[in-house]
Amino acid sequence: MGERELVAYLRSTQAIRERCGYLFELACQDQLQHFRCDLDQLNAVANYVIQVMQTAYPDLQVPFHSRWRHFEAGGVPRSAAFDRLLQNLNRVEQAKAKFDLVITSVLLDAGAGAVWKYVEPTTGEAFQRSEGLAVASFHLFLQGGFSSDPTFPLQADAIGLQTFSEAKLAHSFQVNESNPLVGLAGRAELMQRLGQVLENSPHLFGEAAGKPEALRLGNLVDYLIQQANGQTLKAHTVFEAVLEGFSEIWAGRLRLADCNLGDVWFHSALPDRGLGSQWVPFHKLSQWLTYSLLEPLQALGLHITDLDELTGLSEYRNGGLCVDLGLLQTKHDAVLQQPHPPDAEIIVEWRALTLIALDRIADRIRDRLGMTKQTLPLAKVLEGGTWAAGRQIAAEKREGGIPPIQIISDGTVF
Repeated sequence: MGERELVAYLRSTQAIRERCGYLFELACQDQLQHFRCDLDQLNAVANYVIQVMQTAYPDLQVPFHSRWRHFEAGGVPRSAAFDRLLQNLNRVEQAKAKFDLVITSVLLDAGAGAVWKYVEPTTGEAFQRSEGLAVASFHLFLQGGFSSDPTFPLQADAIGLQTFSEAKLAHSFQVNESNPLVGLAGRAELMQRLGQVLENSPHLFGEAAGKPEALRLGNLVDYLIQQANGQTLKAHTVFEAVLEGFSEIWAGRLRLADCNLGDVWFHSALPDRGLGSQWVPFHKLSQWLTYSLLEPLQALGLHITDLDELTGLSEYRNGGLCVDLGLLQTKHDAVLQQPHPPDAEIIVEWRALTLIALDRIADRIRDRLGMTKQTLPLAKVLEGGTWAAGRQIAAEKREGGIPPIQIISDGTVF
């Protein structure tokens, strides 16, 4: 496999499942260094998730796991308010504004830490973690935080992103010494690099070469409409566009064939068969973003197919659920007793096992409920679901609901 072919492979959900699946089989045989997998606990995990799901959605009409759920934090209909602001635009322009909002919000969504909170000026309510980041980024966007055009604040364009500053982020997110946000500088730099990649990919973000003021995130809508087969669009096509368009924003990552591989990490338990054979792809934020882009596309009348080609999200809520309920079991004290950077094999291993475990949990839930991948796709299992259950079990077990394993975050991974 040449370098270009390897890049394409590592950017596929097939590669994610194959590489993670190899480690999962080793865990089931107790042949990994940090974790073992006890499949006897699968029923207990599925039952716990079903209980959480049925409490929140008694009719099992679960929405997709996406950023749009977080915009409703505290029961406030912010998405409906946003729709009203866009009502004079045509449907494609509305979708573009929604892309601008949700892309910036998702990419600012890495773990906030246990201390930070955001007090919403309009409601006086305080929000933490993902909901806090969502509400804070929602208001930052409404205030024109990513637009270089004061006559149209509801966009995220190349110049507005490139000139975005850490000071603006700190002010908008109410960050101070007593309200610290993990990875503040990393988040601001991520927005600046996001503005740069718009210029690198005018075929995705607007065919206005040399005119960065005309390049905006929302123009990705035009590209995806062109990729549709009639009114049908594969979910993986959206994912591929996300990886092609945004991979260069990730700092300090593995590179191959002059391409930034993004959320791809080394694990020594994979067999060494040459270049890239021990790399494990996850693309967590990219898939979280893909899930979040599907709803604006559906609002355009596009039918999204092959949704379960996307994978579960290997982050600390889903991973914490598997550890807290004994599906994944730690093999030595250091896993739980000290924080780890994202590239530590402990974290890579945990994430890989979590990703395959989510497929197994989803299958068991569907069996129990008499549902299918079509009626209960993975995007709904995550929302209903494993993410909510991971948060709930963490709150039951530890003060502040912190995950069982601590990650040293730079604000760009989780």
